[in-house]
This record gives sequence, structure tokens and C-alpha cells, in this order.
Amino acid sequence: MSDKTIWLTPEAHRKLVEELEEMTTTGRRYIEEKIAEARSHGDLKENADYDAAKNEQGLMEARIRLIKHNLDNAVVREAADTGRVEIGSLVEISNDTVKLKLLVASKENKVDGIQTTPPESPLAKAILGAEVGETVSYDAPGGTFTYTVDSIEPWDGGG
Repeated sequence: MSDKTIWLTPEAHRKLVEELEEMTTTGRRYIEEKIAEARSHGDLKENADYDAAKNEQGLMEARIRLIKHNLDNAVVREAADTGRVEIGSLVEISNDTVKLKLLVASKENKVDGIQTTPPESPLAKAILGAEVGETVSYDAPGGTFTYTVDSIEPWDGGG
């Protein structure tokens, strides 16, 4: 895992802390019970329930490690309202064929129905610092893309 800084709103930080607490307490107990139940079914070599429970345990432990890493590398702050695209801005951009609404933030700040664009992405790098009405371009594997910034507002961490 990378040690890059992860920007989180207070709300996103709270949700990750709650998820970590849930997974390390009741989540682990639940998996332990599933494994114990599966063991009681007999031979572990041909026990699909045991294999599934162990797989679920591995996925949960991986998620726990990821959340801990993200919390350890998080900067928790509200989005700034500077009139320019900042990390934490909710931005509408468009060109002749596409209109996008996106959040410039770490993926942990995801919002249903809004594309999250990490600050290190080519698109985010192009729009960071731009003002409403400004046209920006960036190169991507699919070619060069140009957008106009239509609106900018600080994201409040909600949906």
C-alpha cells in the first residue's frame, strides 16, 4: 500500500472509523462463528462452507488493513470555498458532448451518483486550481480531453 496522504471529510472519517469498529468486533465474531459451524460439518478438505467462511475472513481482514492504512494516512478537514477547484470540490464540467458532475477527493469520500476523481488523476490535475468558466485540457490514453468548468462548490461530506 502507498503512504500517500488521503483527504477525508469529517463525515467520511467518521464512517471509516465506524466501519472499522464494526468489522473488528461483531464482524470478526460473526466470521469465527461461521468457521466453527463449518468445522462441525466434518472433513475440511471437502468442506465448501469452511472454504467460503475462510475466504470471507480473508476479505474482511484485507478490508480492515486497508481502512487502518487509510485512517493512518488521512488528513481530515472540511472542503475549502476558494472559488477555485480544490481537493474536496464538487465540480460540474462539460464540453460539446459530455457533462460530468464529480468530486475531487480520495475514493473513500465516495457519494452515490457522483463520480469521485482522485487528486492524482489526470483529470483532477487538469482542473485543480481552475475557476468557473475556465477551459482545461488533459492527455489520457484515449486522447486529449477538453472541458469547461461550469460550477464549483465545497463538498459537505453528504450524499
